[in-house]
Amino acid sequence: MRTETTSPFLTTQEAARYLRLRPSTLARWRSVGGGPPFRKFGGRVVYSREELEEYAEAGRRVSTSDSGASAR
Repeated sequence: MRTETTSPFLTTQEAARYLRLRPSTLARWRSVGGGPPFRKFGGRVVYSREELEEYAEAGRRVSTSDSGASAR
């Protein structure tokens, strides 16, 4: 059986903790579109660790005026 430390998937609560967000923020983003990709397994929402890392990296900025649109 996989544990939280070895599973490639995180629950909403674990993903929120990873991104330092509230679980309700992730739930809202799922509802309106946006936020990191997620999956549903048997009605349970999970997030891929790898995709959370990619989502976090996509939000990387070098200044407050950086829109993130420039080529790196």
